[in-house]
Amino acid sequence: MDRRVYGADPDGSEPGPRPGHDYVELVGGPLDGLLLDVTGWDPQEVVDGALLMSDHGQFGPGGRSEYEPDAGGGDGGRFMWRGNVP
Repeated sequence: MDRRVYGADPDGSEPGPRPGHDYVELVGGPLDGLLLDVTGWDPQEVVDGALLMSDHGQFGPGGRSEYEPDAGGGDGGRFMWRGNVP
């Protein structure tokens, strides 16, 4: 099974990772297992993590899920779920 990228249309022609792009894996929470494209992100943005829209979180449609770099400071290519926000 191919990995799916956050924000990509699952029925689209390119739901998976693309060559030349940088990704982190989302671990835990409602977006577990998806890849987040961080191509072009400033290093500080990677350290800060991301608030991502998620219809499947605690707050339903319009809610967001907070993901932060793994304890390794983002070097490991994983963002860990920290919780949901409205």
